[in-house]
Amino acid sequence: MSGTRLAVTGATGRMGREVLALARDRDDCEVVLAVSRSGGDHEIEGVPVADSEALSRLLGERDVDALVDFTGPESSVEYVAACADAGVAAVVGTTGFSDEEEASLRDASQSVPVLLASNFSRGIAALRRAVREAVAALPEFDVEVTETHHNGKRDAPSGTANTILDDIDDLRDDHPRVHGREGDQPRSEGEIGVHARRAGGIRGEHEVLLGGDHEYLSLSHTALDRGVFADGALDAAVWLDGRDADWYDFGAVIDDEE
Repeated sequence: MSGTRLAVTGATGRMGREVLALARDRDDCEVVLAVSRSGGDHEIEGVPVADSEALSRLLGERDVDALVDFTGPESSVEYVAACADAGVAAVVGTTGFSDEEEASLRDASQSVPVLLASNFSRGIAALRRAVREAVAALPEFDVEVTETHHNGKRDAPSGTANTILDDIDDLRDDHPRVHGREGDQPRSEGEIGVHARRAGGIRGEHEVLLGGDHEYLSLSHTALDRGVFADGALDAAVWLDGRDADWYDFGAVIDDEE
């Protein structure tokens, strides 16, 4: 086995397990360190899981090239800071950061390459491009954004939905976001409706509806398996290995492949 030497945080979580499972079958990377807040004394996909408190020390001892993190905002900030101290690139798929927490990640990117993405799906990347083109071409159309995720997802709207909304904001200045509607609420001119749904084990659905007086356009993406996000994060980690310290996004990975 050769390639990028990886560390995976949150190894016992849903995304951590998915990253470990997919990395096992790849030739361009190898997981040499897995950590979890639930402690060690067990293996996942043949990789021993260490206590996350030992991460700072183990990053150097295991000669890690890049870390993949899908945990929570507070722990992600902690782990990326450890990467900055150890000279390890960091790929972060956690969402729900406060402005202060994201600023901490950006500070770390002055020392090591950091790639933050709300979604590592190539389909979502294509959706974002299509939405930007459609919004630019249909400036008078109403816009509604709806996202649906599993019942355990904490942040709402999802990080991906917020990224799509930011894309729209870049094209439509000063358009307020209205989150859900109740009672007597006729649509105000220029507003962007935002709707978050939580149910069952849904991996992720995002729809952008653009409506005119006599026609509408619907652009949507559905993730059928969380493996699509794990695989994209691994692609990002391999791509980030050896890059200069800076702030990156997943779009750069895809653009570099084209």
